[in-house]
Amino acid sequence: MTYIAPTTEQLFVLDHVAGIQELAANERFAAAEPDMVAAIVDGAGRFAEAEYLPLSRKGDLEHPKIVDGQVRMPEGFGAAYKAYVENGWGSLAVPEEFGGQGLPVSLATVVLECLGSANMGFSLCPMLTVGAIESLIHHGSEEQQQAYLTHLANGAWTGTMNLTESSAGSDVGALRTTAAPVGDGSYKIKGTKIFITFGDHDMTDNIVHLVLARTPDAPAGTKGISLFLVPKYRLNDDGTPGAFNDVTPVALEHKLGIHASPTCVLSFGDNDDCIGHLIGPEFGGIRAMFTMMNNARLNVGLQGVQVAERATQQALAYAAERVQSARAGGPSRESVTIIEHPDVRRMLLRARALTQGARALIYCAFGQLDRASLGDEAASQRVELLTPLAKAYGTDIGSEVASLNIQVHGGMGFIEETGAAQHYRDVRIAAIYEGTNGIQAADLVGRKLAMAGGGVLTSLLADIRAEAGEEKTLVQLVDAVEDVAKWMADDASIDDKLGGSYPFLTMLSVATAGWLMARQGKVAGELLAKGEGDPAFLKMKQVSARYYNDVIAAEALGLAASAKNGATALYALSDEELAA
Repeated sequence: MTYIAPTTEQLFVLDHVAGIQELAANERFAAAEPDMVAAIVDGAGRFAEAEYLPLSRKGDLEHPKIVDGQVRMPEGFGAAYKAYVENGWGSLAVPEEFGGQGLPVSLATVVLECLGSANMGFSLCPMLTVGAIESLIHHGSEEQQQAYLTHLANGAWTGTMNLTESSAGSDVGALRTTAAPVGDGSYKIKGTKIFITFGDHDMTDNIVHLVLARTPDAPAGTKGISLFLVPKYRLNDDGTPGAFNDVTPVALEHKLGIHASPTCVLSFGDNDDCIGHLIGPEFGGIRAMFTMMNNARLNVGLQGVQVAERATQQALAYAAERVQSARAGGPSRESVTIIEHPDVRRMLLRARALTQGARALIYCAFGQLDRASLGDEAASQRVELLTPLAKAYGTDIGSEVASLNIQVHGGMGFIEETGAAQHYRDVRIAAIYEGTNGIQAADLVGRKLAMAGGGVLTSLLADIRAEAGEEKTLVQLVDAVEDVAKWMADDASIDDKLGGSYPFLTMLSVATAGWLMARQGKVAGELLAKGEGDPAFLKMKQVSARYYNDVIAAEALGLAASAKNGATALYALSDEELAA
């Protein structure tokens, strides 16, 4: 199972979608000049290929284990993670005042993409740390920032997010973990959390848990939730890890995929000796945690791209080698490699176009996040709108392309030894965690469409129209999106909106990705006309963009009827009749 980082594609999207050079014009991001960007993108790819890729199959087969109360990673993972830290990959986008390099987050996105394509399960470790850093930057006290951020920024310590409990999944307000004040400003934490990604491991000398819990007499529901910083080891006076903080991994989940990621059941305070520190104000937990979760949602969407890229590369390599049957429309009755057969070719081109479309959408969102960090309010609103699209559409594409890879392999794709099944097993969780894709669709129609009186959506659609030009199908899709949005705002009940939310999210995602693909196709044509760039890459980009808007956008146009169908059919049967 090989992987070659798509550096030419990544640089092209950074330039023409994320707008990395426009960002570099700002003093804060001035270091992101072209040579620096190219060196980081190239270095990230080579690092992922050399360090993370060789452990991909090993992590799938040799799972982490709990030994003497601590999670032990398979051999080789600790050394690879140490190399990640020593090379400074985790600190790229962290502000310099907190120990980072202060580069755009859209550039750091390339690093996470490469790591995840090489080894998705393992890449979850730094991904969650990124979210912990964001929460502490925006909500942590100065003392907390000084004690923890530098270690998190350089990767010496890792971070986790602790929301889910057995009785509180998507309904976070039902959680029962408690935080009792000690009297010195700290709290005793007691409770059990499940599904905690990299909740424990042996690769660093400390782990920083961000834990949602309830203080005594807290209001019911989400209004009574606070966020706490709970290190695995308390800090000594000199800031080094000291006494064990009574946080124990009691079990590891046995999962369909991402086996290299230890998904822990964590018990806090079994011995009544787990100390936590409030992050932000009491009862401000949901706001603080959503800073981390929104970051994670974009990165989970990126996981779809990670696996889609890896699966596409594998499908292309297999199709170019597998000889079977004569091409029906070919000049000879000799057997050919299956890449010559029309339906296989359809699947390969579809996989490539879908992967590039999802990448463009997600890099665009990260580019807007960078602009928001510079104080651009319009960019801040746009990234809010794009977040559910990036998370849901990116992960849907990851699953579809991983499935296409299995299909290209035929029966061999269903055999574990080829590795095609691992990609499908790994990516399937991405549509579920950090808010299921159905929750993303509900967020889109329930909150995001109404932002600024609908002005945020209107602005996005206007930008798409302005560049769509003669892309007839894309223009029709934008018209259809606008029509459905108006129906949802003016005529639809809550149930009607939610019933049509998923097809509507797909329509808007495809319209946005189609716009960005059309832009790339146009740029590719201009460069070809000038005799600049890699002709093979540019021709591929043109064809992928054309296919996306001729085929994928046309399919999304057909979702309008489903999006406006309403909820009547959904409730035509009683609960008992539906379950019968």
